[in-house]
Parts: sequence; C-alpha cells; structure tokens
Amino acid sequence: MSGSIPFYQKHHLHYDRGYRSKETESKLSQYQSSSRYTAGSSTSTTSRSRGLKVSSHSGLEASRLSPVPKRAKPTYLAVDKDNQIIGYVVPIFRGSQEYATGLSDTEEARVRDTAAYMARRDMFTSGLEMERSELISRREAMRGSAERISLNKRIHEHEEHFKRMNEDSLMHTPEFVIKPRSHTVWEKQCVRLHCTVSGWPDPRVVWYKNNVAIDPLASPGKYKLESRYSVHSLEINRCDFDDTAQYRVSAMNSKGELSAFASVVVKRFKGEIDDGLPEPRLDSTEDGPVSEYGITFKTHIVDKFGVSFGREGETMSLGCTVIIYPALHRYQPEVQWYRDDVLLSASKWHHMHWSGDRATLTLTHLNKEDEGLYTLRVTTKSGYETYSAYVFVRDADAEIEGAPGAPLDVRCLDANKDYIIVTWKQPAVDGGNSILGYFVDRCEVGTNHWIQCNDTPVKFARFPVTGLVEGRSYTFRVRAVNKSGMSHPSRVSEPVAAMDPADRARMRGTSAPWTGQIIVTEEEPAEGVVPGRPLELQVTEATKNYVVLSWKPPAGKGLEGVMYYVEKCVSDTDSWQRVNTEIPVKSPRFALFDLAEGKSYSFRVRCCNSAGVGEPSDPTEATTVGDKLDIPSAPSKVVPTNNTDTSVVVSWEASRDAKELVGYYIEASMVDSNVWEPCNNKPVKGTRFFCHGLITGEKYVFRVRAVNAAGLSQFSPDSEPVEVKAAIGGGIPHASPAPPYGISVLECVRDSMVLGWKQPNFIGGADITGYFVDYREVIDGVPGKWHEANIRAVSERAYRVSDLKENKKYQFQVRAANMAGVGIPSLPSDTFLCEEWTIAVPGPPYDLQIREVRSDSLVLLWRPPVYQGRDPVNGFYIDIKEAEAPEEAWRGVNTKATEKTYFKIKNLKEAETYVFRVRAQNKAGVGKTSDVTEPVPALTKPGTKEIVVDVDDDGIISLNFECSELTQDSKFVWSKNYEEMTDTSRLTIETKGNKSKAAFNTPEEEDIGIYSCLVTHTDGASSSYTLSEEELKRLLVISHDHKFPIIPLKSELAVELLEKGRVRFWLQAEKISANGKVEYVFNDNVLSQGEKYKMNFDKNTGVIEMIMECLTPADEGTFTFQMTDGKATNQSSLVLIGDVFKELQKESEFQKKEWQRKQGPHFIEYLGYEVTPECCVVLKCKVGNMKKDTSALWYKDGREIKADNNLGFTEGVLKLEIAQRDSPADTAEYADTLIWRRLKISKKDSGVYEVVLKDDRGKDTSTLNLTDQGFKDLMNEVFSFIANSSTPLKITSTDQGIRLYTFVSYYNDLLQVTWHYKDSAIAFSDRIKSGVVGEQLWLQISEPTEKDMGKYAIEFSDGKGGLRRTVELSGQAFDDAFAEFQRLKAAAIAERNRARVAGGLPDVVTIQEGKALNLTCNISGDPVPEVTWLKNDREITSDDHCILKFESGKFASFTITGVNTSDSGKYSILVKNKYGTESADFTVEVIEGTPDLGITSYWTDAEGNVVYSPNTPEEKMKTPVTGTKTQKRKDSVAKTLAMDKVEDKKETQVQKDEEKVAVEESKSEQNKDAKEEIADQPVTSDQSEGPEQPVTSDQSEGPEQPADTAKETEAQAETQPETLSE
Repeated sequence: MSGSIPFYQKHHLHYDRGYRSKETESKLSQYQSSSRYTAGSSTSTTSRSRGLKVSSHSGLEASRLSPVPKRAKPTYLAVDKDNQIIGYVVPIFRGSQEYATGLSDTEEARVRDTAAYMARRDMFTSGLEMERSELISRREAMRGSAERISLNKRIHEHEEHFKRMNEDSLMHTPEFVIKPRSHTVWEKQCVRLHCTVSGWPDPRVVWYKNNVAIDPLASPGKYKLESRYSVHSLEINRCDFDDTAQYRVSAMNSKGELSAFASVVVKRFKGEIDDGLPEPRLDSTEDGPVSEYGITFKTHIVDKFGVSFGREGETMSLGCTVIIYPALHRYQPEVQWYRDDVLLSASKWHHMHWSGDRATLTLTHLNKEDEGLYTLRVTTKSGYETYSAYVFVRDADAEIEGAPGAPLDVRCLDANKDYIIVTWKQPAVDGGNSILGYFVDRCEVGTNHWIQCNDTPVKFARFPVTGLVEGRSYTFRVRAVNKSGMSHPSRVSEPVAAMDPADRARMRGTSAPWTGQIIVTEEEPAEGVVPGRPLELQVTEATKNYVVLSWKPPAGKGLEGVMYYVEKCVSDTDSWQRVNTEIPVKSPRFALFDLAEGKSYSFRVRCCNSAGVGEPSDPTEATTVGDKLDIPSAPSKVVPTNNTDTSVVVSWEASRDAKELVGYYIEASMVDSNVWEPCNNKPVKGTRFFCHGLITGEKYVFRVRAVNAAGLSQFSPDSEPVEVKAAIGGGIPHASPAPPYGISVLECVRDSMVLGWKQPNFIGGADITGYFVDYREVIDGVPGKWHEANIRAVSERAYRVSDLKENKKYQFQVRAANMAGVGIPSLPSDTFLCEEWTIAVPGPPYDLQIREVRSDSLVLLWRPPVYQGRDPVNGFYIDIKEAEAPEEAWRGVNTKATEKTYFKIKNLKEAETYVFRVRAQNKAGVGKTSDVTEPVPALTKPGTKEIVVDVDDDGIISLNFECSELTQDSKFVWSKNYEEMTDTSRLTIETKGNKSKAAFNTPEEEDIGIYSCLVTHTDGASSSYTLSEEELKRLLVISHDHKFPIIPLKSELAVELLEKGRVRFWLQAEKISANGKVEYVFNDNVLSQGEKYKMNFDKNTGVIEMIMECLTPADEGTFTFQMTDGKATNQSSLVLIGDVFKELQKESEFQKKEWQRKQGPHFIEYLGYEVTPECCVVLKCKVGNMKKDTSALWYKDGREIKADNNLGFTEGVLKLEIAQRDSPADTAEYADTLIWRRLKISKKDSGVYEVVLKDDRGKDTSTLNLTDQGFKDLMNEVFSFIANSSTPLKITSTDQGIRLYTFVSYYNDLLQVTWHYKDSAIAFSDRIKSGVVGEQLWLQISEPTEKDMGKYAIEFSDGKGGLRRTVELSGQAFDDAFAEFQRLKAAAIAERNRARVAGGLPDVVTIQEGKALNLTCNISGDPVPEVTWLKNDREITSDDHCILKFESGKFASFTITGVNTSDSGKYSILVKNKYGTESADFTVEVIEGTPDLGITSYWTDAEGNVVYSPNTPEEKMKTPVTGTKTQKRKDSVAKTLAMDKVEDKKETQVQKDEEKVAVEESKSEQNKDAKEEIADQPVTSDQSEGPEQPVTSDQSEGPEQPADTAKETEAQAETQPETLSE
C-alpha cells in the first residue's frame, strides 16, 4: 500500500502504514498471503479470461531468484491509473490453459525444472538416474492431475452453491432467517435479543434502542454485542426501568437494508433472584473469581469537585475520592469522564488519572470548548455511581481593549480535494461593539506557518477554504474582529486532509471498498468513449459567499478517469460560462465563489476524459446567491427561579422557527447597574440553564439570545428581577403527593376494568407527573397480594386494568407521583366485580372539576363516560343541590341536554354551598350519575381577577390574566373551550411575573370560542372570556386602527384664496406630536420649500399649510399632504383638475386684481338691496379705504343722481332708500351713511343702478340691475313684507253694505291681492267691489243677502308661497253686520240731505277802505235750506251797501260795495233745513286806504291770514296762498283718515275710524256735485274791478283744493279694484 501514497505525505505520521487500523493491516496481510501459492520462478504471462484483468499491486515483492521477471503475485484490489485503490476485484477462476496443456501453472514450472534436470542427467549421470527421474516426474504429474480435478470440482460446487442462494449470481439483500423476540423481564435481570441474518455481501448489523443506535462503549458493561456465523445478539445487563423500550436491529449491505423489531418490558421485582436468570459471568482476578451476583459493590463518591470557574489558557484539575465497599485487593472499577454527556478520552487537552481511590481529570489548557457539565462515572459489577458539576471558562484578557472574545468549536466539514468547509461558533462576548466578521487561518500539518484564508471578514460562521494542496493535511483556527481590534485565535481544529472522501474512506476503512460494493473491472478500458451526462446535480449549500454543488458520475462502464467542468448561467439568460477553465474537477462536488449577491444563477456540469467533453447535465433550478439561513428570532418568556444562594435557574421559551440552531447565550445584570455579564461562554442547546457565580442577596435580571451560523439574534426581553437566595430544598420540593381518592369503575368488560379517581387534595408543591395503579383479587372477602397494573406512570385520572379474570372481585389503590417521588397509596377501593356491562345507557361521566367560582356562578367540567352504551352519547344533564340538603333535593340545571363537556351554572345564591353531578344520555336513555363533586361555596374570593381583552399599539389582540396568589411553582394554563391549547400557531402565550398574556397570531373565525386560564398551585384561580363573532369583528376593527394608526384630522385638505390671489392649501390635525413630519406631494412628486411654495407646520395647533403665490396651468393635478407621527400615518388629497381647477385659477386671478383694486377706494360689499321692516327699499353698498376727497357718484340708467359728494368718512355704507313717505324727495347726510329718499317704489324705479368711487388713488364701480327679473325679485320681497304685516281679516258695516277689510303697515300700488269666496276667486261687479283706502284693503258687499254668507279670504302674492287671511261671514257675525248695515244706511240718508256750507269763505279778510268785497260759498241740502247772514251774531239783511244773494238753491254770495271802517267785524252764514243746521264764520278787517296802483291782490301773512294790497311784493307773490285758517265747521270738508298700524290701536278706535271713513265717502259724493256746479259759475269779488277777478278766482278756488284732492283719491280707489282683479 505504500506505493499508493504520494511521496509528499510519507513524512506525515497519520498517513503512514501505522496510521491504518489493525483490522485493515490484518486484511491486507491475508490478501498478500493468499497469493503466495502462485509464486514461481518461470516467466509470467498475462492471463486472460473473459475480458477480466487482475491488476498487480505495485508494492508486492518480485522474485529474487531469477533475472527474468517473475509473474506478479495476484491481488484482489482494483486500482486506477494513479495506482489509487478503488475497490475489490472478484477473481474468476478459469482453466483454459490448464485444459490445453493438462498442467497447472505450478505443474508447468515443475515440468520445466524436471526437463532441465534430465538434460543435465543425460550429460552427467547414467541411465539409472534418468529412470529414477522419470518415475519422479510421473508421480508428480499424477499428483498434479488429481489436484486439478479436485480444484475444478470445488469450483463447480462453489458456483452452484451461489446460484442456489442468489438469483443474481452473487449479491442479494439482507434477510432475517430468525427475527428477534420480545421479552418481559424483572428488574436487575439480563436479557438477550438474537437474530439470524443472511445476505451477500455480508450485512452490517446495527442495534437501536428507540431509534437511537446503541454504542457499547458509551455504556460500558451495559450492552454486549456479538456476531458469529450470521447469528447476531444484543445482551442487556441488569435491566432497569430505563431499558423498557422498542429495540430494532438493522441489517444493511450494498443491495439494501432490512429491519426487525422487538420490545423489552422491565418489571419491578422485589423477591430473590430466581433460577431463570442467566448464568453469571466470571471475571478472573489475582484473588480469584469475582461473581456478578455473588458480591454487591457499594460505591460512594466523596470529596467532590464543585462548580468551577477558569479562564482561557489556565490549567484546571477536577477530582473526586471514590470509596468502594467491599474493598478487594487490586480490583479496579471502570472510571470514565464525560463532558455534556460525551465520553472524554485521553489527549493533550485531557489528562486522566486513577490512583486507586481518587479519580482526577486535568484540563491542561482551558478553552471555551472545555466549558460544560463534567460527569464522573464509576462503574462496578454492581452498577455505577455518577457525580456532575459545571465548569465555566471565561475569555482571556483581550490584547486590545474592546476586542471580542475568541470563536470556539472550530470544525472541518465536507473535506474535498479542492476545498474544506470550516465552521465555528460565535463568541458570547463582542467587546462592546458588534462583531464585523471572522478571519479563517490555516496551517499545514508539520509546520507552524499560519496563512489567512480570507481577505475580508465573513459574518457567516461557515467558510469554504480553497487553494489547498491535494493530499496534504491542515489545521484551522478562527479570529473575530470588531472596530476595536482582533480577538485571540480560537483553539485549532483537528487535522484534516484535502482529498476525495472516497480515498479517505478507503484509507481508514476496515475493509475495501468502504461502500460495501464489489467493483468488477474489465481487463481493458474502453478507450475512445466520451462520458455521458452527470446525474442528479443539485445545490447542497448556498450562502452569499459561496455555493456548493454535488452530483453523481455518469452511468456506464469502462470509461477512463472522468473529470468535470462546471458551468454557470445568470437567470433569464442563455449565456453559459465555464467556472473551472484551467483545471477540471476530479470529485463530484464543487464550491463556487465570486458570485454576485442577490443574483440568481443556474448551474450544470460536463464530464470529460481523453476522448473529449461530454454533454452537459440538466441545469439546476435558479438559485439566488444569499444567505438561506436567517438569524434566529429572539427567545421570549425568560423566567428566573431561585436555586442556591449563588445560582439561579433561568428558563425561557425557544426561538420560533429557528433553523440549524446552535444554542443560546445567557447574560445577567445586577438591577440598576446596566452592566451585562455572560453566564455561559459556550452555547447551550436546552431552554433551561443554571447560572452560577452570583452574589447572594443581590437582585439580577437576565436575558437570552439565540445563535446559529447566520449570527446572533436580538436579546429577549429582560426577565423580572430575582433576588439570589437559596430555595427550599434547592428549588426542588421535598413532599410527595397525598393519596388520590374516590376510585370508581367507569367501564367493565370480561377481563379488564376502567378506573377513575380524583386528584389528591395536596399535590406536594409540584405538579403531579403521573399515577400508579395496583390491584388485588378478593376471594371470599379475603384480599390477596397487591400487583402493579401499570409500570409507567399514567397522566390521566383514568386507567384500564387488563388481564383480570371474569366474574372475580377486585380492589384497587392508586398512588400519585411528582418530582419528589411516589406518594403513599390511597385507601383500597370498594370491591368491584369484573363482569361485562351490557346496559344500553351510558356509564357515568368522571373527573368532575369546578372552575371560575363566583358569588353567582361557576363552571363545571367533566370527562365523557368511557362506557358509551348501546349508542353514542349525545348529551349531558347537570344536577345540583345544596350540600346539606337531602338526596331528594337534587334538581336539574339544564332542561335540554348539552353536547359539551362543560357548563356554566348561573343564578347561584351567594355564600351557599353546593354539590354537583352529571349524567350522560344516548338514544336508549339517561345513564348513571357521576360521583358527586366536593362541596363548593358560591363566593368570589378577594383579589379575584377576570380575563381582560386588550389591543396594543401594534394591533395585537391579547387576553390578559393576572393572579395575585401566584406561588413559585404556579403556572398559567390557557384553554380554548376548556381544552388545553397545545397548538401555538394560533396563540402566543407569554407569562411574566404574576401576569400571563395570550396573544392571537392571526385572529380569524376559527378563533371563536371560550378562552379560559387556570393558575396551578393556587386555590382555583381561574377566569374565562367568550370570544363571539361580533366581539371578534369589533376587536379586529380596533386592531386595524391600532396596527395602522391614523392621525385624526379636524379638517381634510382644503384650498382657499388669500389676498393678492395667493392660494392656500391647508388641513388641521386633531392631535400630532412634536415628532410629526409632513411631506407635500404634487402628482407623486415631493415638493420642497422655495419661492413658489411656502410650507408651514404648526405642531401646537396641528395646522399644516402650503401657500402658492399663484396658479399656472402646470399646477393642475392632485395635491397631497402625507403625515407621519411615529407609527401613525394619514394623508389627505385634493384633486384640482378640469373645471374645478379653472374656476380656482380664475378666482385667484380675480382676487389678485381685487387686491390691486382695494389699494384705492373700493367696495367691500357690492351694491345690493335690502327691504326694511318699514317696507322701504334700500340700495346699499359697503365701501372702504375712503378719504376726504373721495367722491361717490350714483347713477341710474347712465344718468347721475345728484347727491352730496363730500362724504366726510373713511369707511362706511352708501345707501339709496326708496321709501314710502308723503314728503317730497329730499337728501339727508349721516355720519357713515349716504341716503337718497324717494316716494313709493314703482315701475319707474326699475333700472340699472351704479355707484362710482374715485379719487387720486383709483376708481371702483358697483352695479345693480333692477330690471325685469331683478325688479320682480325686489318687488316680491316688498310684497312679502306687506303680506306679513297684514292684520287678520275683519268684518264691518257701512251704509252701503258689509265690508271685509285688513290693514297693512305699508301699501304699494303694484301689490297683487286676490279675494276668495268659498275658496274660489271672486268675480267683481257693481254689487261686490274691492279697493284700497290708505293702508286698508277692503271688499265691499253692497246690499248683502243671505246668499253672501260663507268663508272669505284675501291672498297676497309674493312670488313664492304667498299669504292668505280668512274670515267666516255667517251665523251671528252675519246677522250683526247686516243689522248694523241697516242702521248706517238710514243715518247716511239723513247726513246726505243735511244743510251744509260747502266752502268758499276765508277765516279772515283784510281789505283797504273803499274797496268792494265779494265772497261766495256753496250751499247744499235737501230740501233747500234757509240762508241767514249774521254780523257780530246779529242778523243782517240785504241793502245797497251789503248785498246778500242766494241763487239756485246752491250759491250764497256776500257783497259790500264800498268798504269802510264800520264794516269791520265778525260775519256768519247760517243754513238750515229739516235735517240740520250749519254755520260758517269769517272776519273782515278794514284798514286805511293807500294810493291805488291799479293792482289788487290777496296774500297771507306769517299767521296764514289773507291780506289785500294793490302792490304785493314780488317775492311774496311767489308764495302759494295757503292760509292758516282754522276749521270750525263740523263735517263740512271731506277728510282723509290718518292710518296708523292697526295692531297698535284699540278696537274702539278702529271702529270710530271705520265710521269716519263711511261718512267721508258720503261727503265726497256731495262735494263732487257741488264742485261741478261751482265750475259752471264764475266767482268774482267785484264785477267792476277786472284785474282782481283772477285773484278772487284763485282765492275762491284755493279752499276747495282739499276737496278736489279727496275727490281724486276716491276716484283712484274706485278704479283700483278693476286693476287688481286683472
């Protein structure tokens, strides 16, 4: 074999011949010795037989006796062209030469020797010698012939034997001829499992216990494995409970694998050793044999080593004193040391010593790999004793402050010719700065030169090292680096050779080939054959630094040595690039580097040999370059528990979905110190760790993080603080549970019974781990011996006891077990008969439990009956009674059976004690009742909490329960529908202190149910919460709001225009913190502060605004404000496109112009109108920025309305009032109001009004169109005011008939009113008329009759809904009105015919002496009245000086021909007829005469007296002659009734006014007739004085003006109804 090792490896100790195992050397020696029979001295020839070639091994010796090369000794090793062993060659025996010559190779050599001898004999000996030689030759030939025949026969028999055994001529899969058998043995007995296996090649047999391979070296003395002549056995020594398991034996060869199973059950046995035990094995010593069962050794380990602390680089010794009794001379036990349950062997790192009574382990150079739990195991023939303690190894002091700790556990994986993958574990200490990565160093074995393998640090704790020399051995180390510096190097790895795995296996294997395959090589290789495609190409490992490929060689035989080219291709392209262009790969594995992280690649492989390059393999799936392994998630639920006064037990919940987890690092920190120290420097794989070296009395908090090759996870949340102090019993309770009770039978069949029992009242301070059941037979009332029913503890409170005898009686007892041990058994149960139940109804429910006890309710749980009856159970009934009540007091809780195994019982009486039982039913009926529960008082215990549902800021819905009665061993047990939840995919449960939280992972409909939480080791602390469909929907809404919080807005994004036409976008957040941020976006583009955009964010008020100077067409689009405040977000958008944008842009431009306009005098409010409560129409506009020289001009239809231009104010209101006034138009000026008043508004007032403001700063104009529709709208508003001011419709009587009337505050001629009779418009006639007098609107019914009775209404039209007033003219109202009409009619006749002085006389006449005076007045009356003139109350008669006339019965004249002073005095006229008398007075004053200028006239003085003078001043002549005469006549002149608002007058006053109106109307008729007569007759003061006639005429007509005015008014009133009715 030395020839197959490269020369450069011969100086490596572990690659020389001595490195091989003894078994390999033995096998090789057998092969060499088996070929010696072929040695000879003759020339070797190449033997060919059926194309098979036996290759010669280059290391075998040649013959030293002949110069001619002897035939090489045959070997059965198959080698390649590099003389590398690749397998065995099966020698196929052929005899072609033997049959041709009749001689074998040995005989042929002998014949040649004999021939030579005979030749010499002929030359030197006599014929006798030749004869003797021939005899010897014949004998040898006969012997050789016999040997040949025997050999051929053996070959034939051998071939026939294998043909019979295997259809495949040689090989077949393993087959169990005899399978192992299951055994049940007593404790401390031995058991043997054996089997017989056939197969070719010989199968390799492995034994397993519970699918774990059995290693006899790991448990010395426990197991013994033997394999002889295809019979394989496993012997288990001194069985105990742990040996109860399923055992599997597996037979495997190159054709396949087969397994067989057997079970071993170990029972407890307390008697003596019986004869069935196997014979004890004897071990010889100098003192004689030591019997396995004859001597019982007792081993005690004293003077123990404790928990130890060391530092890297130090030396540590661990030792214990071992006392073995009895002490036998020179008896040496087996002493073994373990670290973390791994057996240690002596090495340069571990030195072990046994002095006879003390075992010592020395750790020569501590490294963190040495940290762990060390166990000393001392094994004797009677058993073993162990002792364990933990060793902690801290990091050595760093050479550079802040540098990380050294990596640990450097290993080499997947060693190949081209590369070796190095792995390590990350250190726990990073030096205060995160580790940037790791450097890998290599060193060739035999040198001390370390070479760094990677230029940049790698973060992944796995790295493939390339650039190795094939066949050489290397060691590796790793260093960590952070920004502070480099760590110490790790401990070096074990040496590993860079060579193909197949070569390595063949070199160190116990047989060749190591795969178990038999390789048959052809005698000549098939040259010129191009290899086929590689098979099963796959990516076995992929990281961001490298990708590893593996494949299988192509199918086919006889190919030359195949090598491989690897090609890569970027995904979605067809460009394939060869990776190893220079040197082909020899092994079917390859690592690729320098791939772009994040890109996807496909790979393929081609085979090549001297004949060429073959076709590529099928490409792999696209592989993305990157770390496939994620950093694990942080652990959770870190719970520290007191252990000793210097240690704490820390437990935690494992990381979720962690892949390739290496372990966990635990750190501790004193409370308030904020300094964290590692508790372990080597990752631990469990979820529980004892942290030692703590200070007694101090409080610590702990945290944990997970680690895998990708890195270290985040730290878990800090634990609750815990004070370091010793727990009672070191944290382990001492008490075992009390006995269970209430044993009952739940089901019974022929040979088994199912028992149920109740949990002990006292469980010993720790959870019950299980129960053990014993039974005994009772014969004639005498109980027998107890037997164990179950060997392994059962966790349920029900168990089926089997192997009973039918119709026998039994008693049972149950024991509970916890951490402290097995408790005492319960009292024996009642005696039960083992007979099969045949009843149709179900058996009793069992295991009744009471939860959630409150003052008015509780929850009862139970298990369904084991015995179902004839049909399945379909419901349960619950019974209740008071604890002290008699049996007759049982009553049902539910009238309808419940299908569930829990029930909430409500309406309990507070403080009352109750008991409960349950019955099951099926189709056959209701079955037996369960056992009665213990009495339970209905009381809510102080401090009882309920489950609270909560939704946190992340939107996670959780159920929270708090318990104040928590003990050290208490646990929170969550259930759904009162079944404990084991599936953590729906809920994540976290317990911290005395609070537990169950958070829903993804709440869905399947989570609907009743959730309850029970706290163990308390007095029944529990609560429940019902999650209904409606509640789930509500919580999901809240969760969404919390998970995706929205910043609340007081107002959405809006736009408004500012002065100068600037555009302001703004919104207001209801609440936002100082950390809030805003992004301003326009059409998905973020805007920034600048000249165009001005942003402002007031975080106090939440107002966010953006101001633009103007809008351009480019600003059309969507504006968005995006707000963020922590997790909360919101946004508001405003779309400004199309007409909306155009309107806003137009308005902006308008506002800009407006701002410019407002720089001078301007209108704040443009011209409009307002109708006042007085029914005045006011045109007004509000102006601003005025000054003294600012002018305001009013225009109507382009013509200026004269007004005062000097306003005298800086800002105010301009008004033009169209008022209902009786005075002429005038202009008034106020402090801030300019008013132009007009009379009643009419159609003449329609038009376009305009106001112009101007001064030196500019001009502004405002226009109001009051034409057409504008004027109609204005009048409708006026009409609405008039209608609303109308009084209720009233009824009155006149001398002509009945009048209906209403008063309005103001009247307008354009007002449209409609009168209705019985809801129909009235058609006016001479008998029924309507009209208006002042502010009175009336309907006159002349000469009414009963047909006129009914409902009347007046309707005002205002362009909208209008207003209607109604009155009922019927019944007593009609009768009263009709009677009053009759009365007034008679009075009117008398008044109309009464004697009257119609007018024409002044109050005072002043006349010059000598002038003529002529006065005339109208007289009316029927009959014609008598006329009498008086002077100073004395009657006068007509004479020449004073002429008195009464002509035509209508005109009375008074003439004085020449006035003298005696004519002065008071004059009166008295008219009288049968209807009445009336008088009129006037005074005549005569003054001295003056020269006659030819002009005579009348004028009035300041008091209104008429003055006569021939030369009246011109300015006085312009003054109208009105006079100041006082009316003394009664009812002589028609008067106009002054109307005030009717609602302010009393009813009596209204009645008087109505009477006056009626009288005036009658007078108007009379005056009309008198006026007509006067117009026909001229009036003169004196016929002789012509010039005075006009004046006299004016004077006589002046007093009649009011009558004419009244006449005109009445005429208008008469014609108005026709206009209105139209």
